[in-house]
Amino acid sequence: MITLRGISKSFGAQTLFEDASLQINDGDRFALVGPNGAGKSTLFKLIMGQEPPDTGEVQLRSGIQFGYLPQETASLTGAPVLEETLNGEEADHRRQAQAKKILMGLGFKVSDFTRPAAELSGGWQMRVMIARLLLKAPDLLMLDEPTNHLDLESLLWFQNHLQGYRGALFLISHDREFINAVTDRIVEVRQARLNVYTGSFETYLALKRQEQENLISAYKRQQKEIEELELFISRFRAKASLAASVQSKIKYLERMEKIELPPDDKTVGFSFPQPTRSGHIVMDLKELSQSYDGENWVYERLDLTLERGEKIALVGPNGAGKSTLLKVLAGQIPFQKGERKIGHEVEVGYFSQHRSDMFRSDRTVLQEALEIRRPHSEQTVRTVLGSFLFQGNSVFKKVAVLSGGEKSRLGLARLLLDPPNLLLMDEPTTHLDMASVEVLVDALKKFEGTLCFISHDVYFIRALANHVIHVNRGRVTRYPGNYDYFLHRKAQEEGEEAALFRAEEEIEAAHAAPPRVSDDAPRRGKKTKEQKRLEAEERNARYRQAQEEKKRQGVRQSLEAERDRLLAELANPETHQKPSHVRDVSRRLGEIEKQLRAN
Repeated sequence: MITLRGISKSFGAQTLFEDASLQINDGDRFALVGPNGAGKSTLFKLIMGQEPPDTGEVQLRSGIQFGYLPQETASLTGAPVLEETLNGEEADHRRQAQAKKILMGLGFKVSDFTRPAAELSGGWQMRVMIARLLLKAPDLLMLDEPTNHLDLESLLWFQNHLQGYRGALFLISHDREFINAVTDRIVEVRQARLNVYTGSFETYLALKRQEQENLISAYKRQQKEIEELELFISRFRAKASLAASVQSKIKYLERMEKIELPPDDKTVGFSFPQPTRSGHIVMDLKELSQSYDGENWVYERLDLTLERGEKIALVGPNGAGKSTLLKVLAGQIPFQKGERKIGHEVEVGYFSQHRSDMFRSDRTVLQEALEIRRPHSEQTVRTVLGSFLFQGNSVFKKVAVLSGGEKSRLGLARLLLDPPNLLLMDEPTTHLDMASVEVLVDALKKFEGTLCFISHDVYFIRALANHVIHVNRGRVTRYPGNYDYFLHRKAQEEGEEAALFRAEEEIEAAHAAPPRVSDDAPRRGKKTKEQKRLEAEERNARYRQAQEEKKRQGVRQSLEAERDRLLAELANPETHQKPSHVRDVSRRLGEIEKQLRAN
């Protein structure tokens, strides 16, 4: 379908690609990964012809249809939401129904269909773009950070939809759970080349780690050989009887293809200093009511308590009130009724979703980092900023010109310099690359204070949360466990709710049409044969369902055990002495990942 052969691309002194190649076939599902600035978005533009390569060629199958979602900007006409999704095409009733279904899956209400898309925020306009692409169903769907614009519930719907997508998929994402769910191969941009790995993101990491270890071992062996050759040449250069041997070794050294170690990936290396220990009760909201206009209440008589050491994920659909709740906890917005009580020796740190809210645009990076409660020397501040990739003169950049990722790193640096014991974070992983997310996760795992955060990154939630609070329409429901416990309980509740709804329907039907009482009606309290038969069938159905679930779990456990065994095998250096065996192991890992996603 698409062939990239020997592609090279530079911008000034920066070389993004050099002799890079890639083959994309029908139905391929690739995730493109690499550090920020490595050229991922540029690769998309090369494929679509928006940027020409300096050398090499991009070959496209005739008539191929692209669907492209850029990272930030949406291209809309200003028509109503439904018309924008249909993109001006004539649509029958089936296509319109399909468009509406996609829009609702992405979080739109029926009342939104006729709203002018121009009135929507940037994030919701990007959702319209996603809906348009899914409706079009092109041959190749190219998505640049699509999950940045979705809340957790619409993300899960989107993920499920992509799992059934029949076209080829090529996406850029920092969300490893999303990558694992919808792709089966990783394309890594490294040292201006494109390296393809079959399997999950974890398989890619294991293979990459083993490659690095093998390269270091080969480098050390070669360096030892070079050292021995140079010593021989130096010692016997003047000895006539060994002149031929010396010249032979000199030529061998000149012809030798030197192994070079790649530069270490620049990652943010930091950890939170442990804060002052707070009281057991960190924050207590009592009968709190909050409204932005005094009429439409986001929360009414809300009770919520945060305790020391909890790591709480706030989840729920967009507009449910998660960010509002976090701002109330942070003291960022007023409330009209009730009480917000801060616990003993609690220090609150707030990391806003809108990074510009945290800084003054006319200040420099260094000025913003110095403007904190706890005094630090300029040298200390610059050392910390350096660990967040603000090195040299970059500390004098104005906040106004910083990218989203740079603002995120600056916010994290300020928190490190002035660590609170109650940390409130709204989408902290947005604009961070995978390496930075991993380091942030590691630091927050070790953080001994209290953490309450909003995130649509399932990997981030799974790694940190020991409590989940579901927020919806002003109601908060606490689940005292990790994210998987929350999903389990929600599934149970939805099943119970559906059963309750069916029971209520039966009761209403019974009241609407009361049964006629005859002389041969059974005495009150006794069940008819038909009732007993239905109850027996229901019990049998529940038993079969339980057995099927038990069987499914057994299959999953077996697959997970085999996956772990194969990953351990890849970590063994001896495995890599047989390249064909490595390919077989990688292929089997890819098959297992597909089965786990389907199970």
